[in-house]
Amino acid sequence: MDKPDIIINTITRQKIKKSAPVDEEVPFDGGVMITETDTRGIITYANKKFREMTGFSKKELIGSPHSINRHPDMPKGAFRGMWRVISQKKHWRGYVKNMRKDGKYYWVLVYIQPKFDSKGEHIGYIAGRKIAYPESIEEVSKLYAKYHGDEHIENPVFLDDSYNNYLLAQKS
Repeated sequence: MDKPDIIINTITRQKIKKSAPVDEEVPFDGGVMITETDTRGIITYANKKFREMTGFSKKELIGSPHSINRHPDMPKGAFRGMWRVISQKKHWRGYVKNMRKDGKYYWVLVYIQPKFDSKGEHIGYIAGRKIAYPESIEEVSKLYAKYHGDEHIENPVFLDDSYNNYLLAQKS
């Protein structure tokens, strides 16, 4: 049996055990879930909608790595590509399957952009999430299943906007 993922909050030092995935979707009912992170991906802000949807408290989220809600169905290549894009201070958009504290999952369309301080210094990222289009979830689920293994971590489909790259690959 695999060892459970343990997330350590960088502020409270609390160890948070991630639940095992549960094959039950919790539909995102709308609104916008917003988080902010530092440049390392540590959560510095999580709005009420995000906290409600994930089931994590503000105390658990602030100071934790954003991977606290990463679903194991997400390919590593998708996040590697996302980090390449946002590290260049560019915007990224993609479909993400996340896992709640109770192990259930939800899909969102995520938009990430760099955050700058008043002096123009890059200090982190702001991510907003909206309802994911059902037909797109079906397509991107196939993409993520196809390219899930570690051998696909550098696949070009993940180097920019993963979903748009997938659509372009399907047309060729």
